[in-house]
Amino acid sequence: MKISIGSDHGGYELKKELIAHLKEKGYEIIDRGCDSAASCDYPIYANAVCDDIVSKESELGILICGTGIGMSMAANKRDGIRAALCHDTFSAKATREHNDANILCMGARVVGPGLALMIADTFLETDFSNDERHIRRISLIGKGQ
Repeated sequence: MKISIGSDHGGYELKKELIAHLKEKGYEIIDRGCDSAASCDYPIYANAVCDDIVSKESELGILICGTGIGMSMAANKRDGIRAALCHDTFSAKATREHNDANILCMGARVVGPGLALMIADTFLETDFSNDERHIRRISLIGKGQ
């Protein structure tokens, strides 16, 4: 599976750890930046990962900033993106099963590296349920319902 991953400066160190972990597990990684801990603008990296998802260059994405909030807000502005901010494994599992989330957002200042790796593993290893009720609810997103 090909995973697109991006971060801002607040998530840079965690992104490096996560990339190493995911490569070790056999995932193909597209690193969309940032490339240092120097201050930068998170929407640039959110958009780059979203571009990969929308174009089907990658199947799933991961975005990391200090809290995960900015990344999730930026990503969810894009058509075709269902980004979920998760700081626990239960939410990571549920959002894949029920919401067919295609981008995981995390806050490097909220979760430590050990938990972040478990959250990412759970997100990437969980499939969408394909239950009719979940398909119906996803179809209503963005329709003002």
